[in-house]
Amino acid sequence: MLTVREALKRSPFAGAQLMAGTKGLDRQIRWVHILEISTMENLIYGGEMILATGVGFNLDTAHSVRYMEKLIQQNAACLCIEIGPYFHTVPEELRELAERSGFPLILLPPSIRFVDITQDLHSLIINRHHRTLRELEGISREFHRLTLTANGTLNVLKLLHKSPGTQLVYRPLNGTPVCYPPLTADQQAQLLLSTDACFKEQEAAPSIGTEAIPQPHFVSGSQIVLQTIGVLNQKWAYLALVCHREPVEFDYVLLDSAALSIAQELLRTRYMEERKLFSENLWVDELLNNRLADEKQVKALLGPSLNRHAELHIRVCLLEIENLNDETLYLQETGAETIRYHLSLLLRSIFEKHGFRLFLTMKNNRLAAIAVDKNGTGRTKARFQSALDSLLSQRADDKLQDLSLAVGVGKDCSSLDQVHVSHREAVQALALHSCFRRPALFYEDLGVFQLLALNDAGTLQQFVRSYLGAVLDYDGAKGSDLLTTLRVYLDHDGSKQLAAQKLFIVRQSLYYRLEKLKELLGEDFMAPETRLAISVALRAHQLLHPEAPAQKPSPKSDAML
Repeated sequence: MLTVREALKRSPFAGAQLMAGTKGLDRQIRWVHILEISTMENLIYGGEMILATGVGFNLDTAHSVRYMEKLIQQNAACLCIEIGPYFHTVPEELRELAERSGFPLILLPPSIRFVDITQDLHSLIINRHHRTLRELEGISREFHRLTLTANGTLNVLKLLHKSPGTQLVYRPLNGTPVCYPPLTADQQAQLLLSTDACFKEQEAAPSIGTEAIPQPHFVSGSQIVLQTIGVLNQKWAYLALVCHREPVEFDYVLLDSAALSIAQELLRTRYMEERKLFSENLWVDELLNNRLADEKQVKALLGPSLNRHAELHIRVCLLEIENLNDETLYLQETGAETIRYHLSLLLRSIFEKHGFRLFLTMKNNRLAAIAVDKNGTGRTKARFQSALDSLLSQRADDKLQDLSLAVGVGKDCSSLDQVHVSHREAVQALALHSCFRRPALFYEDLGVFQLLALNDAGTLQQFVRSYLGAVLDYDGAKGSDLLTTLRVYLDHDGSKQLAAQKLFIVRQSLYYRLEKLKELLGEDFMAPETRLAISVALRAHQLLHPEAPAQKPSPKSDAML
């Protein structure tokens, strides 16, 4: 990066005079900008060398001081003023402000042309930028190559240290931190305290977008730059650069490239671990189907961290990829397998974050997960729902964004010998997915559907015909939708006002429809026992015909009644 000190040594600045701001000679110049107006807030972005003659504004003492104050606030690199007809001498107040702020103030004789300065410095900046890009490309390729070797992350840190020559900290959120170059135990502990505090501060700050350059943190005379290492929308680690100087753009880009290479290695490692876990967790399928009788053996498989709780809290979750074999996804057999492992990796990562340990098995397009509460609190549903919401909202990944997912969750059980029951409940909840039209269903939310699903279709059809046959026949003959009116009316406890609002009709239209329902169902259809039977029949009809969308009633339909 070009500094003011270097620029003043260039030939176009022969005869230039530094009047004040010697401490700021190492300010970085990103570009050269000719600026003749005082309202520059939206015209510069920081790091510009400003050239001015004073032709466009009054450079008397007060105006010139305000002008420089604005440049300092906008983080300009320096100010170069041409001595001539518009600016004759430097006011003492201006010189003192520049000196106090470490802001270089440079006077140019009339013989120095602005075009020579801009052409020379812009060419230099662009050429250096191209050289930097070539260097970054080479280092990035080397980062990628190193991640394919043993101790890939440590080798990346060694190469990253070689370029900026600063202290580095690699801090996995679950794992052993690495400092390079190595420090003493006390030094490492102190540095980790500082970087962890900076990480918490950065996480608590409002998001400023993924493309924004991270802001350095000032700690004990050093500047710490943090780069989060994230995979599958989850934060897995952070990489910290500890500088005893002001970080330059090259440092940020290099840090980002190293973090990306480490993220790729983490993803490969997790992917291999996921495949290994699936091969080792064959007992999960046995447990789900109640084929494991030795509970002590299963507890040993769960591990000591989960067995320390006096009572376990376990749920079974089934996740089905409904369109895995859809030709529009253009998946080969290996692609489908990659999708399954990718999804399981995301699922495990999210649920671990929400306090659950997952044991997964996979068959065709269905993932079955035994989720054990690591906290042992017993209040699992809210956290489970939050984890599922995160899963369904974080499928922006290229491999997962086009998948159609359905989720069924069994009830919480407190012992391993009841896992197969939770599994059976999850199967039932998943089977009712199309009926409820919700991406995730908990068995305890099914209500009367828990009982209805136990009956065969013939029995349910007879029950529906017994209580709703007249309405169904009438709707079929007239093209009306009295069935929806009946369902909405009962669902709102017979409130005519609420039912009319939900049906988007005036109350007079509702009264007319209710009279027709009385004619078809009988005057006593709102009697407790009859009303209960009709409500159950409506749910049974919904179960038998989940594909039939509920029609949005229209007042026009009343003319056909």
